Amino acid sequence: MKKKIWFILIVIVVIIQFIPTGRPDAVNNNPNDVLINNPVPDSVASLLTTTCYDCHSNETYYPWYSYVAPVSWLVARDVKEGRKHVNFSEWESLDKMKKAEILDDLVDEVSDGGMPMLIYPLMHPEAKLTKADRQMIVDWAESFGESLFE
Repeated sequence: MKKKIWFILIVIVVIIQFIPTGRPDAVNNNPNDVLINNPVPDSVASLLTTTCYDCHSNETYYPWYSYVAPVSWLVARDVKEGRKHVNFSEWESLDKMKKAEILDDLVDEVSDGGMPMLIYPLMHPEAKLTKADRQMIVDWAESFGESLFE
C-alpha cells in the first residue's frame, strides 16, 4: 500500500512539472531603471539589487528551485505581484506623484519589516537586512522622494 501511495505521489509531482507557471521574463537591459537614471549611492544600490530586484524589477534571477512545481508557481506569483506594486526597471515611465507614492510605501514597508517578505531572506541569506541597512534604504527613499519636487 505504501509503495502505491509513493508511486502515485511521484507521478503527480512529475505531471505537475508540465503545468505552465506564467513566470515573468527576466530582462537585463532596462533603460528606464531607477539605478541607471538617478544618483543612487552604491551602498543603497547594492541593497536594492540584493533584496528587492528579484521581485521588483525585470532583472529577476530565478534559482534552480523556481523551475520545480509547485514552488515555481509561488515564485511566479510573487514576482508578478511584486512587479505590480513597484517595478524599478520601469521607474522612468512613472510620473512624479506615482514615484513619490512608491517611495512612501517603500519607507513604510522597509521600516516596518514588511519587506523583504519573511521567506525571501530564508532562501537568500544575503538579502537579510540589518537595522542599519533598513535605515539606509529609508533615508535614501525619503531624500529621493523630496528631491522629486525640487
